[in-house]
Amino acid sequence: MPNEGRLLKLLTWLSPAFPVGAFGYSHGLETAIREGKVTDARTLTGWIALLIEHGSGWTDAVLARAAWTAVTAEDYAALDEVAELGEALAPSAERRREAMAQGEAFLTAVAAWRPPPILRAPYAVAVGAAAGAAGIPLRPALTAWLHAFAANLVSVAVRAVPLGQSDAVAVIAALEPVILRTATLAAESSLDDLGQAAIVSDIASLRHETLEGRLFGS
Repeated sequence: MPNEGRLLKLLTWLSPAFPVGAFGYSHGLETAIREGKVTDARTLTGWIALLIEHGSGWTDAVLARAAWTAVTAEDYAALDEVAELGEALAPSAERRREAMAQGEAFLTAVAAWRPPPILRAPYAVAVGAAAGAAGIPLRPALTAWLHAFAANLVSVAVRAVPLGQSDAVAVIAALEPVILRTATLAAESSLDDLGQAAIVSDIASLRHETLEGRLFGS
């Protein structure tokens, strides 16, 4: 497949318009905004950068890489194990629901192309598997995944801080080096590299379960 065809798939699959319901989840960010931890473009940039390099963004990128590798090797037993591991790593009930509901929705929608060889998986694992099945190179797939992860959190902040559009674009621009660096590292990772240190975000996701008047599902 020409490179343009692979790029087009990534743009479509990770577009905000793709029907996975990402707009309905804040990944615990709504709690951080309510508690005054994220209040502007600077604090939002720091929050997302930490997640990408040392938190759930990194973990998801490693899992996506493992899923991509399993599919390209046609090792479907390993793919199932990666999916089970990804679900088990969710630090809260809401994070688990966020990952699994989006993964299910993604697998349903992506079947319009070539269905990945898996029926149930967390979102990151589903994307990695789909990219592998479609012959999409690993590093661009990870870069696109991390960009979509960051962009959705910026969208949450636009609605919940609220953050202006100019500030939102500036945050995305500031995160580009972090996304590229992390995608490069994740492309060379293995499951032994799993691990995160974004404890404040995990606690925020737990506290969100009892947040009053919440706008988002996580």
